[in-house]
Amino acid sequence: MAARRALHFVFKVGNRFQTARFYRDVLGMKVLRHEEFEEGCKAACNGPYDGKWSKTMVGFGPEDDHFVAELTYNYGIGDYKLGNDFMGITLASSQAVSNARKLEWPLTEVAEGVFETEAPGGYKFYLQNRSLPQSDPVLKVTLAVSDLQKSLNYWCNLLGMKMYEKDEEKQRALLGYADNQCKLELQGVKGAVDHAAAFGRIAFSCPQKELPDLEDLMKRENQKILTPLVSLDTPGKATVQVVILADPDGHEICFVGDEAFRELSKMDPEGSKLLDDAMAADKSDEWFAKHNKPKASG
Repeated sequence: MAARRALHFVFKVGNRFQTARFYRDVLGMKVLRHEEFEEGCKAACNGPYDGKWSKTMVGFGPEDDHFVAELTYNYGIGDYKLGNDFMGITLASSQAVSNARKLEWPLTEVAEGVFETEAPGGYKFYLQNRSLPQSDPVLKVTLAVSDLQKSLNYWCNLLGMKMYEKDEEKQRALLGYADNQCKLELQGVKGAVDHAAAFGRIAFSCPQKELPDLEDLMKRENQKILTPLVSLDTPGKATVQVVILADPDGHEICFVGDEAFRELSKMDPEGSKLLDDAMAADKSDEWFAKHNKPKASG
């Protein structure tokens, strides 16, 4: 499993302007690439929508060695109802804390030197007021689970993740594929995990030859496969192969062939300009305001 990598978390966003401001100006991330699509994704990357959408990858550095965010925007949809499934992303960046204070972006100190803030749409981020010598400030993604033991069996025994920490009392565990990668934290909650409409997706890569075996394993174990092995095209870029799975709580998991993904995910120096141009060309907010109508909810 040494060849597997944690890649990104997919967020659905309703307001690209405010979202871009948060990731670029508050967190201090860069736009790594921006892509526009005329129709919905074959693997439902943009959710269960079949219209025009865009994908913006943002992070602290290249996707080859940084865990990043994938921001998917469906034209005409202004917001998404949040569930209790996504519990936050934790990153270490005193610069982000200082940016937030300077821009008067709301911060709440929840532990010594740890500040909770929200991205537009209500997604929680935890900013540690320190800077790390390592290259990637993104430390962990926290997801809610209804039965920690059942989830550990899935993520460790079936998906091959290593357990770094486990706290029975607090019903939490920290998992990962490598010491230098972003970790996955599973946090037990009472009751069911509700994904609502804003549900995200976590992505990992593995050698392409492992994808059919992974799909076969999930079939044998009677686990949910949301999208069997499929090729996804991006205009003018590399075609990648993916399998989309769901864990026992329905968290969506994408595994993508690593070789082609490294090609696809090369940083585009024009990424930020492409996003700005797309936002300037998107007149949907003006249209809805002029017709005195609200944008649809996801």
